[in-house]
Amino acid sequence: MYICYIHDMSEPVIESMADVRSHLADVIDRARREDTPTIITRRGKQEAVVIDIQEYQRLREIAENTEEAWLNRLADEAESEGAQGSVSLEEMAALLRADQG
Repeated sequence: MYICYIHDMSEPVIESMADVRSHLADVIDRARREDTPTIITRRGKQEAVVIDIQEYQRLREIAENTEEAWLNRLADEAESEGAQGSVSLEEMAALLRADQG
């Protein structure tokens, strides 16, 4: 199991879509300069979050590396069980993505 930590971030601010709409530039500046995410709600339900682009890219990289490591581990386990009925790493990734969708 992999755990992804958001580092050096302040507690998020929670605002409605209407509030964010009226001061979007401030929300973006707060995310960028203060590392404070804003959770945007619509009709009381959390819908989206605004975070700094560098944090977003860092989280994407972690997710991609984690998925690759997980797929490699599955492939290694399958290989150790024998080649009969095995699939390629690409085929396995496609099957797993299809199950998630």
